[in-house]
Amino acid sequence: MKKFIGYILLTLVMVSCGAPSGRFRIEGRLRNFNQGEFYVYSPNGGIVGIDTIRVREGRFKYETGLDNAATFVIVFPNFSEQPVFGESGATATISGDASHLKELEVKGTDTNKEMTEWRLMAGRLTPPEVLREAEKFIKEKPESPISAYLLRKYFIEVQNPDYTKANQLANALSKADRKDVKADLLAKAMARQQSIQVGKKLPKFSAVDIDGKTVDNKALKSKVNIVTAWASWSYDSQNIQRMLNRMKKEYGNKLSVVSICLDASIRDCRRRTTTDSIKWSTVCNGNMWESPILKALPFATVPANIVCDEKGKIIARDLNADKLEQKIKEILKEK
Repeated sequence: MKKFIGYILLTLVMVSCGAPSGRFRIEGRLRNFNQGEFYVYSPNGGIVGIDTIRVREGRFKYETGLDNAATFVIVFPNFSEQPVFGESGATATISGDASHLKELEVKGTDTNKEMTEWRLMAGRLTPPEVLREAEKFIKEKPESPISAYLLRKYFIEVQNPDYTKANQLANALSKADRKDVKADLLAKAMARQQSIQVGKKLPKFSAVDIDGKTVDNKALKSKVNIVTAWASWSYDSQNIQRMLNRMKKEYGNKLSVVSICLDASIRDCRRRTTTDSIKWSTVCNGNMWESPILKALPFATVPANIVCDEKGKIIARDLNADKLEQKIKEILKEK
């Protein structure tokens, strides 16, 4: 999510009133931006799919039902992202300027205030120092939802993840709160990362796709085989889907793909595959990170992908759209 139609100048004004119990609200006022829209999604089930936040006469308000705490991510028109931590009965207020998005302030709850303080501090550090501070925060406050966000952002959703370190930190999150199912699932996924490392054989898997058909390793017998994880709220993962669709049309049976959709809505998943004319098998059961197929193929983030040769050997992992396309072309050219 690197490009969009320009930058906008904005100022988000704090509003003190809270949302009703069982609801969560994000609101503010945009200066120098009379009307338009940006987006919001939740990687851990706060909302289904991606929602639009509309701006009218410089003002906006977004409200959704929320019984349990959840993380929301606002996607601005330049594709920069801002985490917001939701709580039942709370309102998140943001202040800042689009020309300095790294300096946005999110307030309204203690967690959002603490995240803002950490992020502003991190903005003054070098990348290695940011990693050290992120690790320090996770170890000191593993029960905080901020820790789960920092773990994904700095140790998992990176070009070359350190899965050993990520596994250690994920275990810290899981041990901090045994009731946190998502933290436990993440810890287990990190522990199983060795099973899908480059050089290993793709683990055996079996699932039912959205058309009711059984899909397993037998679906991946081409010269290049790819398993990819995507979600409707991840632009990057959808770009990879569209690129693979283009490659599939070009190379035909030389390329095989199986997709795992992490959407909470099977209907949204089906609508997206129809819109993009995806013909290969897509697995989606609405269970998001609790999907049974992730026990065999323990993806821990979106987007994610595994590239295998015709013998099922893993030859690459978690490439972005450009590098994945380049890898496909290189292999098929060699053949």
